[in-house]
Amino acid sequence: MKFFKGIIVVFFICLFSSCSRVTEYDVVIRNGTVYDGSGSPPVVADVLMNNGKIAGVGKWENVRGRREIDAQGLAVAPGFINMLSWATESLIEDGKSQGDIRQGVTLEIFGEGESFGPWNDTMKAEIQRTQGDIKYKIEWTSLNEYLEYLVKRGISTNVASFIGATTVREYVIGYADRAPNPQELEHMRSLVRRAMEEGALGVGSSLIYAPAFYAKTDELIELCKVASRYGGMYISHIRSEGNQLLQAVDELIKISSEADIPAEIYHLKAAGKSNWSKIDDVIKKVEAARKEGLVITADMYTYIAGATGLDASMPPWVQEGGLKEWQKRLKDPAIRKRVKQEMSTPTDTWENLYLAAGSAKNVLLVGFKQDSLKYLTGKTLAEIAALRHKSPEETAMDLVIDDDTRVGTVYFLMDEDNVKKQIALPWVSFCSDAESLAPEGAFLKSNPHPRAYGNVARLLGKYVREEKVIPLEEAIRRLTSLPAKNLKIKDRGALLKDYYADVVVFDPANISDHATFDKPHQYATGMVHVFVNGKQVLKDGEHTGVKPGMVVRGPGWKQGNK
Repeated sequence: MKFFKGIIVVFFICLFSSCSRVTEYDVVIRNGTVYDGSGSPPVVADVLMNNGKIAGVGKWENVRGRREIDAQGLAVAPGFINMLSWATESLIEDGKSQGDIRQGVTLEIFGEGESFGPWNDTMKAEIQRTQGDIKYKIEWTSLNEYLEYLVKRGISTNVASFIGATTVREYVIGYADRAPNPQELEHMRSLVRRAMEEGALGVGSSLIYAPAFYAKTDELIELCKVASRYGGMYISHIRSEGNQLLQAVDELIKISSEADIPAEIYHLKAAGKSNWSKIDDVIKKVEAARKEGLVITADMYTYIAGATGLDASMPPWVQEGGLKEWQKRLKDPAIRKRVKQEMSTPTDTWENLYLAAGSAKNVLLVGFKQDSLKYLTGKTLAEIAALRHKSPEETAMDLVIDDDTRVGTVYFLMDEDNVKKQIALPWVSFCSDAESLAPEGAFLKSNPHPRAYGNVARLLGKYVREEKVIPLEEAIRRLTSLPAKNLKIKDRGALLKDYYADVVVFDPANISDHATFDKPHQYATGMVHVFVNGKQVLKDGEHTGVKPGMVVRGPGWKQGNK
């Protein structure tokens, strides 16, 4: 009898011991083809998530999830990082960020020259006056307050930002075409210092536009020296992507060297057919600088057209003083004659995207503020000029006056072979340079560049799956760990234990972009599940409405600084 009692006791001990070894997690993604973000070949494994973090990657038998996902045949990867997002206003209108989430973007980076803080009262009044289809009350002053404002409203993606060199310049000296005096420069430096301590990623510039165009190299170096002390980066829409492209790259490298700061080229390109051959020399310059020990990188979007405004077709001198002064000058017949001549004359002194496009037929108007002009959305500058019986140059000037904006414009500028050549570069990450939209509401009142809906999906579908420019594991590295490393962001960009659970699950055989220049409001497909900070934002290809996004801060931030 004692023998049988012993057997029973052992049985129950084993039973309860077995039960105790079954560990429960918030989410278990099973049997996926896991790309950890390092660029290594994938492995079939499970991904465990708990309390918003990655709890493990491997194979386990005695685990279960409160939510279980069978990812057999699907790719599992870290959430993607959009190195240049203009979702600054679209997230105020709709925090779900559907255009990016449906491509697997879990972190959006702002700050190309202009950041949403710091803003003084004059800047706030002008921004409020010039708002377009998206209306909002400005309830912040500093950049950090803006980011916190987004999170408080509720957003599905994480957000981070550079402080804009343009914004700092406007804050202190407005739209004047002059250098800051020593006191003004120190004020600008103090604004950068505060932003870095509050978590800005570094200093961002956009040097083809007024008033950023007015800043000289030494001014940028001084701002970057401040950011460098906090471990920040300098990131720039360089002074020329066309006729002076090589000189502009030299300027970025000089700033990096003299300020002792890593530097990145925004949306790398050679713009204008006569400049396409320069991309090889750009690559040589960057790789030579990297070999010498400088940290120089770039990002890009996967299209042959860029998007900005009609300001990029007119000389910076006519824009001094801001929009109202620009419009006032454009009403002066003598100035109009001079502007028309300069718009149609090749030059190395400013970036003329009208000429770089090669023809008014390659200049597409996509965003108007005035309801009376919205019927022109989707027409080329050549078509609108014909309707108005004026030259393209005169038409561009009239549109800036009539719309009371710079007018949203797409320019066809780049070479497809160069796009592929850049994708193949190991130091290039990716950006949309666009809003994150949805085909509904206020967003339908203008036409975005299709990159707003398709940039990442186009990379993974067209260039990885179909054209095999780079393998999938390398594309994922450049969407995840590479930008995270460049930005010095901790605990994101990889599927590693204790990292934040930003995780995407997608079908590599079917992920595709569908947005076109004619019909841009079309979601990408093939993204199945997306988790942000451990919360499921996309389930079976549909948005769940959950908004767990948070502010991601740079290396200069310490708890309590915000």
